[in-house]
Amino acid sequence: MIRVVFVLLPGVHLLDLAGPAQVFGTAAQFGRPYELAYVAEHAQVLSAQGLPLVADTEWPSLEAGDLLVVPGWRGPTLRDGPAIGDDVLLRLRAHHLAGGTVASVCAGAEALGRAGLLDGRRCTTHHDVQEELASRHPRATVVRDVLFTTDDRVVTSAGIASGIDLALHLVSVRYGPGLAARVAREMVVHARRNGHEPQASAMLRYRAHLDDAVHRVQDLIDDRFTEPLPLTTLAAHAGVSARTLTRRFARATQGLTPLRYQQTLRLERAEHLLGHGATAEAAAREVGFEDARMLRRLRHRPTVRS
Repeated sequence: MIRVVFVLLPGVHLLDLAGPAQVFGTAAQFGRPYELAYVAEHAQVLSAQGLPLVADTEWPSLEAGDLLVVPGWRGPTLRDGPAIGDDVLLRLRAHHLAGGTVASVCAGAEALGRAGLLDGRRCTTHHDVQEELASRHPRATVVRDVLFTTDDRVVTSAGIASGIDLALHLVSVRYGPGLAARVAREMVVHARRNGHEPQASAMLRYRAHLDDAVHRVQDLIDDRFTEPLPLTTLAAHAGVSARTLTRRFARATQGLTPLRYQQTLRLERAEHLLGHGATAEAAAREVGFEDARMLRRLRHRPTVRS
């Protein structure tokens, strides 16, 4: 079981909380072992929108694989934000020290900063308070105008709807882009937005079209990109001929074939695994290649961009 624990502070913004909670809750509906919990210093927390929320005052026991999330709150400045108790800061630090991941949405980055978790790390927050965050935590590297950043199990997002992007990213890292795409589509968030990487995810770059048959094929490839997927199988799934699918797919995706799209997903996943210490052989096998030779060829191939 993976616990996702939201730390609620007075004046919490509902969407900062509800967006990520919906992502992890939807992933749980698809059979992944997420369990959501909500903790606060007091049993009732008044949200920024006036809706009172009920939370636990006792913290659950946490394992390294669990996630702590601090949603943002209402306030013109970070300095004028709610008081954050020493126990909250201690638990944030302890969870990260034990190998866990700590995340924030919007002004929640201030809590991570007060816990010392931003020192020496890249981070971001809502554009209205980016400069203040940099001033209050000079040892942090505040990245402007990005949706989210990740640095040594400290994940921060810009605020409001970007908390959804952060949560989808974390689902994708743990369970792959196929599940993240299913969750996004269930939430009617058809395009997963990228965070701090220099290029957008393939599921963003090649989804800005209105061809429903091609979307259905992309959904299938997203979900099963590590498996062999013959063109005839994809065409049958779309209800068109192989020739028609190839033509419509290329028109919708700036010239890609279904195979090239699948290879792009495999390559993106392999790059993530390599960046987290996997060998080329291990990464290649996990994404569906028989060995690392094809992976090496794809890594040296010019990238198709929109």
